[in-house]
Amino acid sequence: MSSNAPETPVRKAGSREWVGLAVLALPTLLISLDQSVLYLALPHLAEELRPTGTQTLWIMDVYGFLIAGFLITMGTLGDRIGRRKLLMIGATAVGLTSVAAAYSTSAEALIVTRGLLGIAAATLMPSTLALISNMFHDPYQRARAIAVWASCFMGGTALGPVVGGVMLEYFWWGSVFLLGVPVMVLLLVVAPFLLPEYKDSTAGRIDLLSALLSLVSILSVIYGLKELARYGFEMVPLLAIAAGLAVGAVFAARQNRLADPLLDLRLFKVGAFSAALLILTVSMLGTGGGYLFITGFLQMVEGFSPMEAGLWMVPAAVASIVAAQVAPVIAKRHPLSTVVGVALLIGMAGYLMLVFVDPVGGIPLLVAGFVIIFVGVGTFGSLGTNLVIGSVPPERGGSAAALSSISGDLGNALGVAVLGSLGTAVYRDTVVLPDGIPRAAADAAGGSMEDAVTAARDLPAGPADGLLTAAAEAYTRGLNTIGVACAVIAAISATIALTMLRRSRGAVPSRDRAPAART
Repeated sequence: MSSNAPETPVRKAGSREWVGLAVLALPTLLISLDQSVLYLALPHLAEELRPTGTQTLWIMDVYGFLIAGFLITMGTLGDRIGRRKLLMIGATAVGLTSVAAAYSTSAEALIVTRGLLGIAAATLMPSTLALISNMFHDPYQRARAIAVWASCFMGGTALGPVVGGVMLEYFWWGSVFLLGVPVMVLLLVVAPFLLPEYKDSTAGRIDLLSALLSLVSILSVIYGLKELARYGFEMVPLLAIAAGLAVGAVFAARQNRLADPLLDLRLFKVGAFSAALLILTVSMLGTGGGYLFITGFLQMVEGFSPMEAGLWMVPAAVASIVAAQVAPVIAKRHPLSTVVGVALLIGMAGYLMLVFVDPVGGIPLLVAGFVIIFVGVGTFGSLGTNLVIGSVPPERGGSAAALSSISGDLGNALGVAVLGSLGTAVYRDTVVLPDGIPRAAADAAGGSMEDAVTAARDLPAGPADGLLTAAAEAYTRGLNTIGVACAVIAAISATIALTMLRRSRGAVPSRDRAPAART
């Protein structure tokens, strides 16, 4: 028996929503830019603040650590108190902590302010993405809007070194933190007029113990993965990962017992949602490891400055942005599983090009492969994020947005750790230094390309050139191996897309509550 009742038409977004999207795109661009802009400023702030080696690592990492750690809590908090309200609170906090970071007078102060900036930024990511789902009800319009959001995130990461280079050309190191202040002021001024409010008015209080458990679990796992990437397989990072997984199991068990969980685990029963998160995690594993060695090749083998390396990365950023914009149009005409699967196979072809890169004259092939890789990344970054958001009911939009971001962070950290270790192992096994290199320099150069570059600075021109040539050849072999590994990962991701997404149906039912409040 079929029903002839007409379907309720979906309200189309108008000019107000599209202008509001531009407002949401600005903080998204800023967050991703902040994660890479500091690399160029590091030598300048090190000269003034004199941080120790450990303090330098924390200055670089604490921002990303705390963003990842607070995403689940902030995503759920926005669902409860109002997504626009949380966005404005976060924008205020980002503006204030950016100013504090810019004028830090010690390494300790910069670590603290960077940490606070990370917590504040964690309010923006899930709020911006969840608000898009409230503003764009038509599936095709929502897909286009999320494509713009994804483009800003991917573009900001690539443009960070370029923007940082321009700022440092004319201003002091703290200026890179002040980029966000006018953006946040603009957001605070126009958000009440252009962005709708949305909150689940019947939701219970946030369970503070769950928030603490999620923070400890995520921070422990990501910290352990980053330490593995930095120092290899040692006991402390392995214990940190194990502890994080154990705390995560306690967190999951608690969510199943709570009437108002911080994270509704029923989300994972939706095939499309789980498949999208799995593909995102696996594909970002390859992207994280590949990105690490590609940027290393540009700076250490080719000898480019961070700003010059950033300029070589711009074509890939442009490719990802174009792919993200075109993807919804293609997905409207062809099955989603096919579009995502083919995009990941295109990325696989790009990774295979890295297998043939040589240390001399390898730039054209490297950049071409990087561009092709990011065609796949841009396509799935757009469609996968839309799939995650579109497969859950409105009151879970913040949690879904947070999980999407966390999956990417975990995949990236895992890729840097595992593939970084693989590339380093290949380097150590294949580096053959010429005769005449002092023992101390040879021992250092045998450990990593970074140490080889440092050791070469203290040698005469002839031995230094010989050492760097040998190190570059070994590092390139590591890059070639990473290309093979990433191609396999891309093939696995494509297989998941072509099977799990094809079978996925359904959505998580809403809780039996009064409608969420919209204004």
